[in-house]
Amino acid sequence: MSSVPKPFQILNEIAQQSIRHASGLPQQDEAVELWNGIGFSISGTHYVAEMGTVSEILHLPKYTAIPGVKNWMRGVANVRGRLLPIMDLSRFFDLPPGTSKSRDKRVLVVEHADALSGVIVDGVLGMQYFSAETFENTISKDLPASIKPFVKGSFMKADIKWNVFSTSALTANEQFIDVALG
Repeated sequence: MSSVPKPFQILNEIAQQSIRHASGLPQQDEAVELWNGIGFSISGTHYVAEMGTVSEILHLPKYTAIPGVKNWMRGVANVRGRLLPIMDLSRFFDLPPGTSKSRDKRVLVVEHADALSGVIVDGVLGMQYFSAETFENTISKDLPASIKPFVKGSFMKADIKWNVFSTSALTANEQFIDVALG
């Protein structure tokens, strides 16, 4: 009678051979905690808003101007059935307009207490990742005074300073909420 190997024996032998010939996993020295956000520019300066604080990024939608509002309140747009106030951050912070063309401008949609706001930026620079340990909570002296209260520190990557922009500080700011003239 010939001896026929049993399926379990065959699988066991294959497993043993795999273990003998397998190379080990690469050793991971240490895990790096990452901080990520949406990068954007205003007047040639790089900013990043923490992931989760920007709910959507849009091309500049058609909007209806509203009389009797401050010059940085551009108007209201209908975005999928919801009214979205459109505000220009360069004008709000009294900064010179960026060099980007209007087709390059984007609207960051931020929510605060069930209220939507669309803020116009000169351009979106995609998702940005930083090592959390490289965060500096000092605010650059080069930033205009009008924007400093909304910056919570910075990251440095590839010789570019990314200022951490707080959308919650912006949407809770009384001057930002009060769009009426006078």
